[in-house]
Amino acid sequence: MSIGADPRSAAGLYERKWERFSVNRQGMLMTVGFDLAAPKMRSCKLVDVSQGGASFVVTTTIGLPLHYYLSIVGVASRIGCAEVYRNENRIGVQFIKEIDEELLHTIVRSDYFTGGGVGSKPKTDDRRYMVGVEKAGVGSALS
Repeated sequence: MSIGADPRSAAGLYERKWERFSVNRQGMLMTVGFDLAAPKMRSCKLVDVSQGGASFVVTTTIGLPLHYYLSIVGVASRIGCAEVYRNENRIGVQFIKEIDEELLHTIVRSDYFTGGGVGSKPKTDDRRYMVGVEKAGVGSALS
C-alpha cells in the first residue's frame, strides 16, 4: 500500500456529516428505568446541536444511563439520544432518529432571539442618565 492510498485520508477524517450550531440553551434529560416507573429528570446545558446529535454539560454523570430523552426548554419535542462520549461533565450524543431541519432551526433561532448565544455579551442596562433627566436634544439648555 503506497503512502496516501489510505481510504481514511486526513481530509475526510475530521469531516462531519451535519453542520453544528453553537447554542446556549437549558435542557432536561429524562431517563426511564427498566421498571417503567416515574421518569427521572436531570438538567443540562446544551452546547451545540446538529441534525444528528448534540453535546451538553451536566453537573454530574453519576447514575446517568447511556440512552435517554433530551427536552430543550422552549421546544415542545423530546429527542431520543444514544450517548457517544463522556468527557468529565460534557456529554456527546447521537440522536436515535435525525431531527428535521425545521426543528433544528427552531432550536437555533430561539437561542438567537433569547440572547443565549455563546459569544453574546451579558445584558447590561443601557440607561446612562438618571431617572427623570432627559437626554440633551435640539433646543435644550444642555446642548
